Amino acid sequence: MNPLFELQGFSVAYGAVEAVHSVDLRVDEGEIVTVIGPNGAGKTTLLCAAMGLLPSTGSLTLAGERIARPSVEAMVARGVALVPERRELFGEMPVEDNLLLGGFYRWRTGRRDQRERMEEVFAIFPRLKERRAQLASTLSGGERQMLAIGRALMARPKLLMLDEPSLGLAPLIVREVLHVVSSLRSHGVSVLLVEQNARAALQVADRGYVLETGAVALTGPAQALLHDRRIIDTYLGLGNKNAVAA
Repeated sequence: MNPLFELQGFSVAYGAVEAVHSVDLRVDEGEIVTVIGPNGAGKTTLLCAAMGLLPSTGSLTLAGERIARPSVEAMVARGVALVPERRELFGEMPVEDNLLLGGFYRWRTGRRDQRERMEEVFAIFPRLKERRAQLASTLSGGERQMLAIGRALMARPKLLMLDEPSLGLAPLIVREVLHVVSSLRSHGVSVLLVEQNARAALQVADRGYVLETGAVALTGPAQALLHDRRIIDTYLGLGNKNAVAA
């Protein structure tokens, strides 16, 4: 596989406090990579800095091009989309208008394919088509997460960054959302998935990184991490190790 997205020696600081320390991370084309770890490990900070929302040091390379100073505009222009933890939907606007806003950059650069893109999103999330005239604020938690992902897909990204997509969702809805995430490869989208739900993330990912206190503590194939005793004991729980091995 060809590297699509790569961080080398990537660090992020809040003043004198370094929240992310010298992270090396890679996402290949067509790959789902997850970053797991406890609260406060620096997972969200890592995504935000990689998207250009926070200043960083180190190297960020996208499709072979070194991005000297990552910015939101530069990352979006190069095919990267971020679904933030809080989803940041426009609650008083209908589903359809939220989706159209996701395709604004393409519209601004002369590509008038928003309706076609919307039909593609509706094919992935049929429930959004049923709710297309409904205000975003009236959707269920799972539907809001689907809308947030659908809005990001309107930009036709090469890389989709997802920050805690399972947050606040019932287990059945988590499985549904992550099943869709795993299907995005067939649409030509690579995924960088940040999750605290280690089991759910590792079950859909190809590779994983374990982030602890801002640094990579462990990395490897997702299935290997899922059965690693250190991951089982720390993130999956001792009582669940037999279920994981099954």
